[in-house]
Amino acid sequence: MTMPRHATLTLPRLGLIGLGCLAFGTAQAQEDFVSGIDFTGYARSGIGNTAGGGDQACFRANGAGAKYRLGNECETYAELGLGATLYEQGDKSFYFNSMVGYFSNQVNDSEDTDVSLRQLYVQGHNVVDALPGASLWAGKRFYRRHDVNINDFFYWDSTGPGGGIENIDVGTGKLHLAWMRATGTDDTEYPDADNRISNDTLDIRWSDIPVNPDGTLVLGYNYGRAQLSDAQEAYYGDSEADRGHMFTIQHEQNNWFGGTNKLALQYATDGIINAGTGQGRMNAGVSADVPGGEMWRVINHGNVWLSPDRLDLLYAAIVEEKRFDDDSGATWISAGVRPTYYWTNHLSTALELGHDYIDPENGDDSRRLTKLTLAQQWSAGVGGFARPVIRLFATYADWNGNAFQAGRTSRAIDAGAAGDAIDIDDNDGLTFGVQMDVWW
Repeated sequence: MTMPRHATLTLPRLGLIGLGCLAFGTAQAQEDFVSGIDFTGYARSGIGNTAGGGDQACFRANGAGAKYRLGNECETYAELGLGATLYEQGDKSFYFNSMVGYFSNQVNDSEDTDVSLRQLYVQGHNVVDALPGASLWAGKRFYRRHDVNINDFFYWDSTGPGGGIENIDVGTGKLHLAWMRATGTDDTEYPDADNRISNDTLDIRWSDIPVNPDGTLVLGYNYGRAQLSDAQEAYYGDSEADRGHMFTIQHEQNNWFGGTNKLALQYATDGIINAGTGQGRMNAGVSADVPGGEMWRVINHGNVWLSPDRLDLLYAAIVEEKRFDDDSGATWISAGVRPTYYWTNHLSTALELGHDYIDPENGDDSRRLTKLTLAQQWSAGVGGFARPVIRLFATYADWNGNAFQAGRTSRAIDAGAAGDAIDIDDNDGLTFGVQMDVWW
């Protein structure tokens, strides 16, 4: 391979190449034991502009938990995974899975890329004789995640380092137990309000409970607690935010007008809310010096066929209320639809309309943002989840109030890395571009 002029192999690149060679060599040397390599992943990338000049802006209402994503993603992102069954004897097996994530802004060919290890775990199936059908696992993994696809909102996600046992047959449904941990980087001698604290999350789920034809329930409880050093205990005192609970009940309906529907009800308290979007896990990036509070939310989302193989619809509705002791919470209401018409097996036209409304708890003015995208798509088959797809898009967004404050900090919207393409006093924007989107 000919390297471009001025190209260099940085240490991270050399490390990734070395890991690839090691994986290949190991697979070759152990071909009698490995049943084949599974290559999985997800990626998106493209190019876009903002009308009036500047790079592509991405429109998200300030305070919203997510943004509607069609024609509204401004970065290159990829997750590449390698996995294999390393041992199999009778009904017992051990599976190894790994995944590396890559993130970069749309700068140029040689820009710096953030590389992260997203998954690295081993799963042993049927290795606990007393629990036939169950799987024992340990490592870092995406753990039983639930998200709204059209706005990429992860509302139940204990992802991280951990261990547990899942798919325990309890007669009616399956039981799943996990212990997840986030490690901090605290200064044990001089803690401060920006400390990253270590913490644990206990995740208990009872799934696959039949309640109606093609419909099941999953019940979940998440408990998180910070693991403070003596110095942190002395600094923070008895903070409510160093612990938290979350309760979830979700109904999953298959064969729903040719698709699926999920209805989730969630209630959470204190530290689990302050971990970010209230996903059900504590987070090392949040100190214990934050207010206590409570959150409840209702989420309904899914996909249906309005006309088989011709017209489908992705949809979402979210109502979330957060209330904190310092009045820093808000009510977030969101609704979005994405109908897609399939002209052929490979050509389609998609229209996405999303609306977000945020009402701050402290009495500040409410904020709203409406986003509309039209996309012409070429995809590998029909259906809202058919991938790969290449699309041409145009996106228009409208919001109330000025885009930014005088210091260009967010007031009404978050425009992403290309915020300079939006003027401070703008209350709408138009972008256009081309994007690819793929998973396998």
